[in-house]
Amino acid sequence: MTTRIAGIEIPDSALAQEATELVRDTAGTLLYDHSRRVYLFGALRGRRRGLDYDPELLYVAALFHDLGLTPKYATSAQRFEIDGADAARDFLTRHGLPPERTRTAWTAIALHTTPEIPYHMEPEVALVTAGVEVDVLGLGFDETTQDQRDAVVAAHPRPDFKRRILEAFTEGIAHRPATAFGNVKADVLARFAPGFVRTDFVTVIENSEWSQ
Repeated sequence: MTTRIAGIEIPDSALAQEATELVRDTAGTLLYDHSRRVYLFGALRGRRRGLDYDPELLYVAALFHDLGLTPKYATSAQRFEIDGADAARDFLTRHGLPPERTRTAWTAIALHTTPEIPYHMEPEVALVTAGVEVDVLGLGFDETTQDQRDAVVAAHPRPDFKRRILEAFTEGIAHRPATAFGNVKADVLARFAPGFVRTDFVTVIENSEWSQ
């Protein structure tokens, strides 16, 4: 039976079902519910904007977008976005998707914390960011109706979400603070990781090996 939430159909192909089980088992309730909301809010914003997107590809990218924050990557030294992007690419490749589609999913996840640029790329790339912006930042909030938001949250509740997601961000990246350089996660570590010192872009330039 097809599941619809806020009028958005949840993909139920074998690939989508396997992705659902993988992320639900790996990421835990907080990130799983968040990732499903990202898909739903992204799809709602995409429908409002008249974008033609691949629901299955958007669904997988949304599910995997925060996988790099999970304990599986507790020793990773690269950006958590890249961990999730790599995992999604490998998953989709195993299922026989062509390189251009796996690349789109990789890009959607890798850029989901980079403002504005995703909106100039493929619809799936844009809509992962659009979903994240609604659920985490409240941006684009009014592009969905109260009834739509209520339906999404009824299906995937967000108890104490603001505090808990900031805690998940901190736990997922505190061991690799250098990866926060140049992105929004530096704000998280500055607030919640004792001893964190931002890498300053201007200082890097001024202290480079170049004489002038």
